[in-house]
Amino acid sequence: MQREGRIALAMDALKHGHFASVRDATKLYDLVHTTLQRRVNGQLTQHDSRPINRKLTDTEESILIQWILSIDQRGLSPRSDSIRQMANLLLQKRSDSS
Repeated sequence: MQREGRIALAMDALKHGHFASVRDATKLYDLVHTTLQRRVNGQLTQHDSRPINRKLTDTEESILIQWILSIDQRGLSPRSDSIRQMANLLLQKRSDSS
């Protein structure tokens, strides 16, 4: 079973009172204590959390993805410098409208 699955099972068991402590649950489900404790305290997974240094908003990122897909549908190959330019244009438009 994958680690995320074991974490979910351990959290569910803790929620239903099957364990006296987080440490007991980590032993049974073969987890690192601090990992489960952080999850119980509400910390998101690294995959689910938004990076601090992320520049584009979700909407801007979605627009950029749609633009890349439209280029691909026209048979063109999206190049990294073109994608960077478009991302910078989106950032510039946001700062101009503020």
